[in-house]
Amino acid sequence: MLKLSGVLTIRTIDGRNGPFNVGRLVTDLGEFSVKETLLDQYEQGKYEGDFGISRIYPSYYLAGGRLVVEVRATLETMALAGIDALTAEDVEPATEPDPIEEAPATKLDLVASSDRTTVDDDPDSQLFGELWPLEGKVKLDPTVDRARFRRQKEQLKKLGYLFQPLGQYWEKPSEEEAA
Repeated sequence: MLKLSGVLTIRTIDGRNGPFNVGRLVTDLGEFSVKETLLDQYEQGKYEGDFGISRIYPSYYLAGGRLVVEVRATLETMALAGIDALTAEDVEPATEPDPIEEAPATKLDLVASSDRTTVDDDPDSQLFGELWPLEGKVKLDPTVDRARFRRQKEQLKKLGYLFQPLGQYWEKPSEEEAA
């Protein structure tokens, strides 16, 4: 694994499957496109830190009648040190396809989504699986299929959890903090 310091700029794009996030990682080694599932839980912004990259590879997609070729990086780890807001120049027109349309479901995802024979009919139990019942701090598993990950994120928001980007977990505020 290659460890690099840099700045990850995350942008939110409204796609036909709903909003999704994409990233641009700028390091001393170069600039990389990042389209990891875990980015979907972050707000738009610039995240400075150290990044563990397991894979660097070329990728392409068609957008607006053009062929776009990019160099992608697969992030294994992120140790964030700071967060800044996006500037006007960081927000460019979005022509990127939703990564949910690129990745086929894994064998594990198909088994998890087809396992409806559990005794517990609670939708949250089915959605969160082994994470259920939820505790005060929840760390989502970005290896589940991207659609399920997005549903988990949205449900955590509805349940009052707040994302802590530096720690990369969701936390339920105490009664005193919520008041």
